[in-house]
Amino acid sequence: MNKAITDGVLLMPPQFAQGLDVWSSGNGTPGADTYDGDPNAAFVPADQDFGGCIEILKTNATQKLRYMGETPLLAGCYLRVTARVKAVSGNLPNVRVAAWAGASGGTHVDGVTEVGPSVPLTTYGEVVEVSAIIGAGNRAGVDMVWGADALYGHFGIDLTGASGGVVRIDDIVIEDITHVFHRTMMNWVDVRDFGAVGDGVTDDAAAFEAADAAAAGRRVLISEGTYFLGTSVTFDNHVEFEGTVTMASDDYLTLTKDFHLSPYIDAFGSEEEGFKRAFQALLNNADHESLDLGGRRISISQPIDMAAAVGNKDEFAQRRVIRNGQLYVTGTSVWDPEVVTSQATYSASASRTLTNVVNVANIPVGSLVTGNGVGREVYVKSKNLATQEITLSQPLFDGEGTQNFTFTRFKYLLDFSNFKKLASFSLADIEFQCNSKASGIMLAPNGLIFHLKDCWITRPRDRGVTSIGDGCQGMLIDRCNFATPEGDTPAQDRTTVAINTNANDVKIRNNRASQFRHFVVIGGANSIITGNHFFQGDAVSAGLRTAGIVLTQTHCSTLIDGNYCDNAFIEWTNEYDPSPNFTGGYSFSALSITDNVFLSGDVAPWFSYIVVKPHGAGHFLAGLTVTGNKFRSINGPIDRVERIDTSFADLDMSKGKLVLFEGNTYNAVETPAFNPLVITHSENSASATWDIDTEGKLPFGGRARGVDSLIMLGKIKNQNNVGIYSAPYVSLEQGANGDHVHVSWETPVHGDVVVTVRMDSV
Repeated sequence: MNKAITDGVLLMPPQFAQGLDVWSSGNGTPGADTYDGDPNAAFVPADQDFGGCIEILKTNATQKLRYMGETPLLAGCYLRVTARVKAVSGNLPNVRVAAWAGASGGTHVDGVTEVGPSVPLTTYGEVVEVSAIIGAGNRAGVDMVWGADALYGHFGIDLTGASGGVVRIDDIVIEDITHVFHRTMMNWVDVRDFGAVGDGVTDDAAAFEAADAAAAGRRVLISEGTYFLGTSVTFDNHVEFEGTVTMASDDYLTLTKDFHLSPYIDAFGSEEEGFKRAFQALLNNADHESLDLGGRRISISQPIDMAAAVGNKDEFAQRRVIRNGQLYVTGTSVWDPEVVTSQATYSASASRTLTNVVNVANIPVGSLVTGNGVGREVYVKSKNLATQEITLSQPLFDGEGTQNFTFTRFKYLLDFSNFKKLASFSLADIEFQCNSKASGIMLAPNGLIFHLKDCWITRPRDRGVTSIGDGCQGMLIDRCNFATPEGDTPAQDRTTVAINTNANDVKIRNNRASQFRHFVVIGGANSIITGNHFFQGDAVSAGLRTAGIVLTQTHCSTLIDGNYCDNAFIEWTNEYDPSPNFTGGYSFSALSITDNVFLSGDVAPWFSYIVVKPHGAGHFLAGLTVTGNKFRSINGPIDRVERIDTSFADLDMSKGKLVLFEGNTYNAVETPAFNPLVITHSENSASATWDIDTEGKLPFGGRARGVDSLIMLGKIKNQNNVGIYSAPYVSLEQGANGDHVHVSWETPVHGDVVVTVRMDSV
């Protein structure tokens, strides 16, 4: 900075050759005596060392020479006054730069230093240079610190010491030297001052590191240019980017004092590349546990391979978080799914493997697998080119032999599938604005405790959150909103799925999902699904509905509690069982459906909220609790709230245990379900055998397999109205469907009883 150049400020005093009437023998203030006509001073037009100069006979103890012009001292500027002096004859004095500090209104600034270092003249004819620096700031090297009050000065020199000597003084120089203090007065250092070239070719990594080391708490300025960094670089000070950097994909830039998205966008000149590089640094530095997107909307033009973005590792197991922003999908065909049809062989003995896969190299990992006997949400977890094998995320229920399979690879905004393992990773407060072009998130094939919280996955083209293996173990999905692009599509024609899981211990809590084909397909056990609202209705009169929650294991050990199931149902299947016929072990068991709200409208009468769909013969209910739920149908009643889908097989209702179906409420449901079922029966005509009909109120149309109690209401009388006190006995599973109970007496009687009937054994 030089104010004489940038702002046209006049600093230099006139040369002595222009007259001595502006050079004072006092302080230089208006009215002070000048050297014009002074008998002890004269202008010397030609001196062998100076050219034109002033010659003064020292007659006072302090002989002053001041320029009477008001030289401005601007805030933030530093001036250097320089004088060249030599002794000619007589006594040898001392010389120093001196000044008078002036404030507003021509007043003097008291209490400030107005003289510089003193230098003795020791030899006649020797040129001695003296100088001093004047400025407002108390910085190293400033001789006269004048503070904020001084607005100008009268500058010159003093001759001190012995009088009687003659000296000559060259024209005094006043210059702006603020640039000398840039290193200390500015809060930045520039990488170019440390050798950075910025031509995009020369490796500037060493210059960057040197600048960071020299900054010592100040900012490092990356001035305009393109800087190639040939190795990873870490900044321990704040950084400001005017220029951009380029570096290899496996080298990383760590901004320890500026670890959020905006500096990375500035550094790499691109939102998309900046996001990738910031994520790369997140996994390569221990100083930060989270990447803050700063509330920015980041335009994403193509699927982001998160493992490729990191470049130097394919496993990570420390807690890391990306939070606070929006990922906005742009582009067109780059998001189109890849579809490959290929022949392969499946055997239940190797239940998660396809062998002899034709063109296995062309099948992308993460592809959805469809074909005969393939359940929903089965994916390619990995592949082996050498053996022509594919590892599946789940077994097939009926895929024995060789057939053609279709492999569909959806494209995801954030794709973690090329990590071998990713654990303890969180995404928080992010909107995935998929714009009906991209899917949301694909998890790594292995990992523990992936956490998605307070996020919005808006209009995903195909999928919201996809697990292709065990990367969902212990997954947490909390307070997220899933919004489909298929709201105007009839429910049965929708294809989008909000979430799928394969591993155990998943918690899905307090989310909202609108009009997907399925809200969640659960492939593991020990899941907790609570507090969610999922609705899947449409405007079709008497329309079909699809499953909101799909459970795919018989022994699912799952709690579904406090949800709002709106125009959807819970489907319990065993479609991931490679041997679906029951041969022992667990049948349909360990499921609790408690305190949920179930609502439907404009549905077919046969619609039900709880559907069991066995894929093989011999299965039965071995542990089911349905309590405290609110079942309601509007715009037309439904037949019942529970049913068996017999598309593949029926349940064996002659078996079953530990079924509790009580404490629920029913509105516009023709046949409510209870187990145990309490029946009040009146026999008006004397009969030795009373037939008690459960009227289909046992869950799933179950058989009357047990009677917990039989209580007489009043006297039991014979045909002569005489009380009979003999005990009856019951016969179970009577009638064509086995849903009647016979109460048999020693003699024909009539009266009233309360019977508690069960469709299971305890």
